Amino acid sequence: MQEVTDRDFMALIAQYRAPDFYITEYFRVYANSRLDRHILRAITENTTNRPVFAQLIGEHLPDLQRIAQELQTYPIAGIDLNLGCPAPRVYRKNVGGGLLREPETVDRLLAGLREVIPVPFTVKMRVGFADLGHFSQLLTLLARHGIDRVSLHGRTVKEGYRGEVRYEAIAQAVQTLPCPVIANGNVDSAAKAQTVLARTGAAGVMIGRGAIANPWIFRQIHDVLRGHPPYPPTYQEAYAYLQALADLAPPHAGAPQRLARLKKYANFVGTHLNAAFLQQMRRSQTLAEFWEICGAHLLTQPQTA
Repeated sequence: MQEVTDRDFMALIAQYRAPDFYITEYFRVYANSRLDRHILRAITENTTNRPVFAQLIGEHLPDLQRIAQELQTYPIAGIDLNLGCPAPRVYRKNVGGGLLREPETVDRLLAGLREVIPVPFTVKMRVGFADLGHFSQLLTLLARHGIDRVSLHGRTVKEGYRGEVRYEAIAQAVQTLPCPVIANGNVDSAAKAQTVLARTGAAGVMIGRGAIANPWIFRQIHDVLRGHPPYPPTYQEAYAYLQALADLAPPHAGAPQRLARLKKYANFVGTHLNAAFLQQMRRSQTLAEFWEICGAHLLTQPQTA
């Protein structure tokens, strides 16, 4: 996730239990673009003992090829092409999920990138832009160009994070494609992961927002898939997690920037708490007030989160 899953966040999540692999924030690719050094640190300073895939987003093939080749000089596990970002400011530039409107362009980009990517070449995408009209055609293109893995979100780009996830479309991809398919969309608990895997036949699940809200989720999924009860974190552990997130702030960040960053994270963590926490947290004006609210809701609770 952009501006969230950087090197430090990956390392923090690994302390709870790392996923099988990570995907970087996307490198925005355009004419004369250079590798973002902050994003690159997730590759060059990876301490998680897990493979990292470098994610690209763009629409100009020569530049995508150039950056893909440059990234292969670093210790990456593979290259991931973003065909799914639902942010309007992204798809309006005809990159990310915006490209799903143009299967011909997708065909050209996949063909050209496959030529210069001998390492694993993966794709992150959605089931369509506004509908599933091109979905079957897109699956054909993925198979034609030998994509090594597809992470598929079961909503359209226009739906964003609203509405039901079309798990039947993910199951269709699993049945159609020769490569592993990773299911994505609303996987926010170990029980949900187990259900989605059974329903779709996917090779795994991709988790973004759910891992911000619950860093124990990978451990919990590991537990459940092995027939054990999921690890039950306490409210005190949730408070300590927020403190660890606070420590990720850049050293030069001032109090307003630190508060805004913490609120961004707490909006995810708060989905597992009550509405009063979210309301009060969002209204906090200072760091002291923020931590006072967190303490009132988390440190006075003896039960598990």
